[in-house]
Amino acid sequence: MQRCAWAKDGDVLMCQYHDEEWGAPVHDDNALFAFLCLEGAQAGLSWRTVLSKREHYYQRFHGLQINRVAAMPDDELESLLQSPEIIRNRRKIYAMRNNARAVQEIIAQCGNLDNYLWSFVDGQPIINHWQHANTVPAKTKQSTHMSHALKKRGLHFVGPTICYALMQATGMVNDHLTSCFRHPIQSKADH
Repeated sequence: MQRCAWAKDGDVLMCQYHDEEWGAPVHDDNALFAFLCLEGAQAGLSWRTVLSKREHYYQRFHGLQINRVAAMPDDELESLLQSPEIIRNRRKIYAMRNNARAVQEIIAQCGNLDNYLWSFVDGQPIINHWQHANTVPAKTKQSTHMSHALKKRGLHFVGPTICYALMQATGMVNDHLTSCFRHPIQSKADH
């Protein structure tokens, strides 16, 4: 079975994430928020690092539920700085609560986070046809536009590269290589 190059190193966790999640469309507001948090936590690090700590983030941040994270008091956030199971970066930890509160405002104004984020790709996944890993971009005009819009709304750790990783992870963009079994071309060939 052919996979994208980043999921071929025998790392079971990365392969499972690639095979079951990465690039699958996500429309649940809390799930989108969770990816937004985790992609922000990744800034300057590898996705593997965050993925290995993901369950701890869910435990420490109340299931990464928007309203529950928005309500976290300072003393609870401070205590997380002592938790080796997550990335102990004060700015990233406080950004999660800040972003939850900003997402609450997006939902109040726009109805839901799903339609707001997916509007940057006109509501439909962008299916790319990359043949080589080195041709997959780190950011695009859509992710740059999303980044500017989110920053304007007060969110942190939402640069264009982080936004593109969010778009890839949640299926707004399908960047599986054309040789990968998860690319639509291969899926059609299997039927």
